[in-house]
Amino acid sequence: MIQQQTYVDIADNSGAKQAMCIKVLRGSSSRGKFKRKVAHIGDIIICAVKKAMPGAEIKQGEIIRCVVVRTKQPTRRPDGSYVRFDKNAAVVIDEENNPKGTRIFGAVARELRDKNFMKIVSLASEVV
Repeated sequence: MIQQQTYVDIADNSGAKQAMCIKVLRGSSSRGKFKRKVAHIGDIIICAVKKAMPGAEIKQGEIIRCVVVRTKQPTRRPDGSYVRFDKNAAVVIDEENNPKGTRIFGAVARELRDKNFMKIVSLASEVV
């Protein structure tokens, strides 16, 4: 569950290392007292780069589009099982929803296949 001000790790080699969510584009409104949009696996968010590698394509302070690939909040699957990861992570994408990096680090969730992020699924080393 990613909302505004949430820090996410960047799981590709685009040059960004850590980013902060500043807007949830495709998400759902959480229930309860406060109504704010939250992003789950496969949702697109707008982030500000907080840490970047020196000399990389993406610089610190840039605004980027990302898709969430891992969340600490458990995700329920239709068969009743849950999947959860150690950290929140996202992959930088362009306007056509293609990844900017050429490698994806770590595992990604199977839910990305249902949301038509097939290029990210094919680049990932492991699909959970």
